[in-house]
Parts: sequence; structure tokens; C-alpha cells
Amino acid sequence: MKKKNRTWIIVVVVLALLVISLVNWGIKTYNGFITMEEGVVGQWANVENVYQRRADLIPNLVNTVRGYAEFEQETLTQVIEARAQATSVTIDPTNLTPESLAAFQQAQDGLSSALSRLLVTIERYPDLKANQNFLALQDQLEGTENRIAMERRKFNEVTRSFNTSIRKFPASMIANMRDFDQKAYFEADAGSETAPVVEF
Repeated sequence: MKKKNRTWIIVVVVLALLVISLVNWGIKTYNGFITMEEGVVGQWANVENVYQRRADLIPNLVNTVRGYAEFEQETLTQVIEARAQATSVTIDPTNLTPESLAAFQQAQDGLSSALSRLLVTIERYPDLKANQNFLALQDQLEGTENRIAMERRKFNEVTRSFNTSIRKFPASMIANMRDFDQKAYFEADAGSETAPVVEF
């Protein structure tokens, strides 16, 4: 009788330890997902920050360019409208779906395109190209574009880490029970995989 009781006690203790270990693992996994998701949200804030910096530079650039009377007003209007469109698209960082990120990226790409057209048009105005305010703004804009690329890359890295973690078994069971969804990535622009051809 004593031996039978001892066996049951051992079985109960082993089962209790197993349950405690599983609960502990589940809590640790869940908390890890929360930490990674907060990393995605934080990195998204960095992405928005550099895009906002670019948007903040544009009025100064437009005002500097506007000082040249013969400058094409249509180009300036396109930049102003593209800026308004880009700043009007906002995303809830806890719900980064491919659709919402695509809408955000499309608006930002529209602004990038309008800025590119503006800078190409400026090539026809040597006095403007020599203006110190314009040169300073152009340098700041170039630096901001580099920061945008860097922050987008970092965002994709933390998003990939989060997405990978919630998809791996057995952690995926916790992710599915707690409604952790995959986050969207920034994607390269169409045609960016092909290098431009330069002819002389």
C-alpha cells in the first residue's frame, strides 16, 4: 500500500511540474510576442517620423523655389498636392495589413515622384541651383531619403522577426489563441530589381 501511494505521489508531482512548465512556457512565449509586437510598433513610429521630416521640408523647398517667378507653377502644385495626399494617409501600427501599408506606400511614392519631377525641372534654372537655401534644403532632403530607406529596412527586419516567431511551431499555437497576426512589409518599387540603362 505504501509503495502504491508513493507511486501516485510521484505521478502527481511529475504531472504538476509538467503543467507548471507548460504554463510558464506559454506565459514566456506570449510575453515575447508582446515585446516583439511593440518593437514593430516602435519601428513603425520611426518610419513615420522620417516621412514626416520629409513632409516638413517640402513647404520650405516650395517657398524657396516659388521665389523664382518664371518657375512652373504646375510642378509646385503637384508637389503640394502630393504632400497633402501623403500626410493624409495614416495607419494604425497595431493593424499593419498589406492593404493599409500599400495605400501608405502608394501615397509616399506619389510624393517621391512629384519631388523627382520638381528636381528635374530645377535643372533648367541655374540661379536656383546656386541658391544656398535651396542647396541646404536639397541636402537635407537627400539625407532624409537615406534615413527613410534605413528605417524601412529596420522595420522590415523587426517585422520579419515577429512574423517568423508567430508562425513557428509550437509557439504558433499561442499566437493563434491570442490573435497575433502577421504584419505587412515594405516592398521594393516595381521595376527596382532592374538597374537603369545609361547611354552616352
